[in-house]
Amino acid sequence: MKVYIGPYINWIGPYQIADKIFFWVDRKGIFPDDDPRHERWDYKACEKLGDWLADTWVSKFCNWYYGKKKRNIKIRIDDYDVWSMDHTLSLIILPMLLKLKEVKHGSPLVDDEDVPEHLRSTAAPELTEEEKKYGATDALFHDRWSWVIDEMIFAHESLHNDWQDEYYDRKDYEGMRVVEKRVGNGFRLFGKYYQGLWD
Repeated sequence: MKVYIGPYINWIGPYQIADKIFFWVDRKGIFPDDDPRHERWDYKACEKLGDWLADTWVSKFCNWYYGKKKRNIKIRIDDYDVWSMDHTLSLIILPMLLKLKEVKHGSPLVDDEDVPEHLRSTAAPELTEEEKKYGATDALFHDRWSWVIDEMIFAHESLHNDWQDEYYDRKDYEGMRVVEKRVGNGFRLFGKYYQGLWD
C-alpha cells in the first residue's frame, strides 16, 4: 500500500477576498502600530464589499477556479493489504485517532446511552436559563466525546496486540470476555460516530 493525500483545497470566494482587502487596509496599510485605529475592523463594510463582489463576475470566476483545482490523492492498494484488511486499516486509523484527540477543537453530539452514567447529560449540572437561551452545551458534552475517542483508540490498539494471550495463559476467560466486549463496543462506536471524526 502507498497512500499520499494532500491538504484540502482552500476555497477563496468573494467574502474571503473582502476579508483579505480589509485585513490589508486595516492592519498593514494606513495606521501605524501604536495608533488605536490600527486594530480597527469594520465588519459591516467588509460584508458589504463581499455582497457586492458576490454579484459580479468575481463569484463566477472563483467557482470556476475552485472547480479546476483537485486535492492531490494517490492511493495504491496491493493484494496483501486486504489479507487482513481490518488490521491494515487499523494501522492508519489508530494514529489518526491519536492525532484527533490531540488537536480536536470541538465535539459531535454523543448519545447518553453510549457513555457511562457519570458522563451522561443527566449527570451534568443544570444549565441556567441564560445558557439554555443561547444553546449552551452541558458541562460534560466534550467529556463524552473524549471518552468515545478513548474507547475507539482502545479497540484499535487491541487489534495490534496479542492481548488474548495473557488471559489464555491464566485461563481467565471471564476477564477475556470483558475485554472482548469493550473492544467490540469501541468498533461499534467507531462506526456510529464515523461522521463525527473531524477537527
